[in-house]
Amino acid sequence: MAVSSEELGSKDIKKLLVQQAVPSSIGILFMSVNILVDTIFVGQWIGSLAIAAVTVVLPITFLISSLGMAIGVGGGSVLSRALGSNNKEKALFTFANQIMMTFLLASVFVIFGIFFSDEMLALFGAKGNIVAPAKEFFLPIIISVPFLALCMMGNNVIRAEGKAKFAMFAMIIPAFVNIFLDIIFIKIMNMGMLGAALATAISYFTCFLFVLWFFVYKSELRLELRHFKFQFPLVKEITELSFVTFSRQGVVSILSIILNHTLYVHGGEHSVAVYGIISRMLMFALFPILGITQGFLPIAGYNYGAKNYDRVKQSVIISIQYAALLATVIFVVILVLAKPIVTVFTNDTKVIAETPNALRWVFAASPIIAIQLIGAAYFQAAGKAKKALFLTLTKQGFFLIPLVLILPNFFGIFGVWVAFPIADILSTIITAYFLKKEMNTVLIHQNGL
Repeated sequence: MAVSSEELGSKDIKKLLVQQAVPSSIGILFMSVNILVDTIFVGQWIGSLAIAAVTVVLPITFLISSLGMAIGVGGGSVLSRALGSNNKEKALFTFANQIMMTFLLASVFVIFGIFFSDEMLALFGAKGNIVAPAKEFFLPIIISVPFLALCMMGNNVIRAEGKAKFAMFAMIIPAFVNIFLDIIFIKIMNMGMLGAALATAISYFTCFLFVLWFFVYKSELRLELRHFKFQFPLVKEITELSFVTFSRQGVVSILSIILNHTLYVHGGEHSVAVYGIISRMLMFALFPILGITQGFLPIAGYNYGAKNYDRVKQSVIISIQYAALLATVIFVVILVLAKPIVTVFTNDTKVIAETPNALRWVFAASPIIAIQLIGAAYFQAAGKAKKALFLTLTKQGFFLIPLVLILPNFFGIFGVWVAFPIADILSTIITAYFLKKEMNTVLIHQNGL
């Protein structure tokens, strides 16, 4: 059963978190399975070079489409607080401005990507034998990106309304479409990388159609034509909070560039494929933690807007406890089953030999990442853009990128893998400091009194 926006301020926090986090987790699971199965099909039916090509291309498309996710998360924070303070008109104008911002920005970036495709692929690590399959994969994907951006934006607005189950369906539907079309285009029709790209592009469009259906028939946000005009104070507020998420994805994209180039220099094409497998596993394995984080956002945002600070504090503590427990279980599973997991993706002996230990190192600090994720999400939900931005950038921007640039010069490829847990530990310490300070000051008294 869907949660109404008013229930975000009254229901038991544990029940609310389960109601919001479980559908979000299932949605992320299906999205992760989609990417995972896609990588398995590409690796088994086309080859390990194809995994490397996908590893190069997807960060470009996700960078552009993350504009939608950023505007969705940033605007979702504004929207949740507007609903919490019973300002429905502001919520409606927020949503309309999100739609316009997402479409315009994504379209501009896509046009840029089409005209400078060779340069972008080279920048993101397309070298040697990776270039040809990367080019074949790139064009159909880049054309479909505005639909993906609108899906990502809409999905976060659906969550901000408290309708997590519909947000889940928006992720499940394209996953099934992509997997089905992968089998048709790659296996049966033998279309190679072009088939993989077409399957992914069509799945983005089906997601867009579902999100459109939701807002026409199921949403509380009934937009009228008068809402579709830019309100610059609102655009500024959305942009400040959106910049947090987009900056994170921007830093992730810079990290992808540095990782792909570093891995190619120190280990060749097969090391890029190794990271391709690991990056897919990171998203797949951590789906319940990401689900809890997404489930937490509307609860914290609504109650912060309503000045129910005691409920905000409860939601922070409970979310961290649940996420930490799940992260510990995931770490144990990865530790024990690393090698069998890798053999599902590829038959390449070099990749199979190197990936299990790399996978274990990358996941080594996963039991503590709950503090890092929930902490940054709290500041975003509360509308505190500067602190949210700072904490969001600590892992990848302040620690992981410098460590990836420095450690391989001393330890080779191992330096890349060990950089991940070091960055996790350092960023968690910093996030814990700021979160504890916030909970001992701003959130210490009910209703801020």
